[in-house]
Amino acid sequence: MKPAICCLAAMLVSLSVDIVAGDREPREGEGNAVIERFLAREDTPLREYRARRTLRAASPRLGAHASLEAITELTAGGTFNYRVVREEGSGSVRTRVLHAVLRDEKRTLEQGDPKQSRLSADNYRFTFEPGRGALLDATPTEPGELLIGITPRRSDVLLVDGTIAVDASGDLLRVEGRLAKNPSFWTSRVEVVRRYARIAGVRVPVSTTSVAQVKIAGKSEFEMTYRYESINGKTVP
Repeated sequence: MKPAICCLAAMLVSLSVDIVAGDREPREGEGNAVIERFLAREDTPLREYRARRTLRAASPRLGAHASLEAITELTAGGTFNYRVVREEGSGSVRTRVLHAVLRDEKRTLEQGDPKQSRLSADNYRFTFEPGRGALLDATPTEPGELLIGITPRRSDVLLVDGTIAVDASGDLLRVEGRLAKNPSFWTSRVEVVRRYARIAGVRVPVSTTSVAQVKIAGKSEFEMTYRYESINGKTVP
């Protein structure tokens, strides 16, 4: 399970910090206005935050599961810190998956290149997808959501082949799809749903859910949720 989760960590870190970048290109079809509104938004970036996260992972076939709570913090200088305050369940799952996600997020923020996974015209082709639905969610698309198809321009474990959901103003609500490239020989069909909300005037990630098919272990599941205490220096009630 670890290879898939580690690649997800790198991809999702970039999505959470800097969503849109790159030159826009001409588009045709009824979804032009929806796509342009999304790409033209100039949002306040998420520069710093403090949040309590809950992480869970499970392999039903192996009967292994674990959970972890951590205080996570991104400083204005770009340093990511975390402190585990509670954990339980399988020691292997905790070490190889849950702790690995936080370690990889720290390394990605300090050493990675977020441009490689941004939702930008450099990395994706965008198409209007009014009838396309979620891979993981059983609930229908909510009223008011508009769906945009995202097709990676290259085969890369940091990119997602799927859809994004936006509101009428082009504000990002959800990213969902399958990794454009399998993370390893052992892991395939990695599907992910990443949800966003606007808190204290800033668009931030609030949950991540992923499911991967792992040889021998079968279906492996991962979930991470955020409860923010402060965003860009402002206390969250």
